Amino acid sequence: MSKVPEVTLGFWILKILATTLGETGGDAVSMSMNLGYLVGSVIFMVVFVAAVALQIKEKKFHPASYWATIIASTTVGTTLADFATRSLGIGYAGGASILFTLLIGAFVLWYRALGSVDIHTVGSPQSESLYWLTIMISQTLGTALGDWTADTAELGYLGGAAIFSGLLLLVVAAYVFTKTSRTFLFWTAFVLTRPLGAVVGDYLDKPAAQGGLELSRYSATAALIVLIVIGISVLPQRAAQRAH
Repeated sequence: MSKVPEVTLGFWILKILATTLGETGGDAVSMSMNLGYLVGSVIFMVVFVAAVALQIKEKKFHPASYWATIIASTTVGTTLADFATRSLGIGYAGGASILFTLLIGAFVLWYRALGSVDIHTVGSPQSESLYWLTIMISQTLGTALGDWTADTAELGYLGGAAIFSGLLLLVVAAYVFTKTSRTFLFWTAFVLTRPLGAVVGDYLDKPAAQGGLELSRYSATAALIVLIVIGISVLPQRAAQRAH
């Protein structure tokens, strides 16, 4: 058995909740605590690396530790993207372009090393390391895409949510009605759920003048943590079958 979960409806529900939490949690540390994007990125990167090390050390799939690592990847993705696009002044479009290139590079590195980027091949320390590297980059890219859609493209948070929800529905349609590679569709959906979570998270905590609900970042983060804990408890969680 693999140490990553089988892809089910429950997986995608938890993924969207986790990416939304990544936005509110990342903003809570970097903005509400006034620590800044760089310090926030360092903090979350340390947490992410520690979580990945624990995942690699584990002998089997544990839902709680797996989703804790996903949350760590999406919080560090939030602060890293904000640091690059805002503090360094690269901008959303430039940041997204750089991150997309890095994501393709991660896939190429993974494929050349192991011959597949299918999650069902994830089991060795090398494949797990490449898996989590790819996830962290995809989460960072998703943050930049979400911000670009809501702010630069001036679609707003709800408009951005509608766009990414529509794109995800197209992925579902491709899964149901075509023979498109399941691995390609999985990673496409995985990337798209991050900007969806980003714009939903921003909608929850951004000021009303900017189109948000202006909820407390701490309260929104706490509520999302509770929902994720409940989701892990009640939604079916099983390890993916290893490819042979």
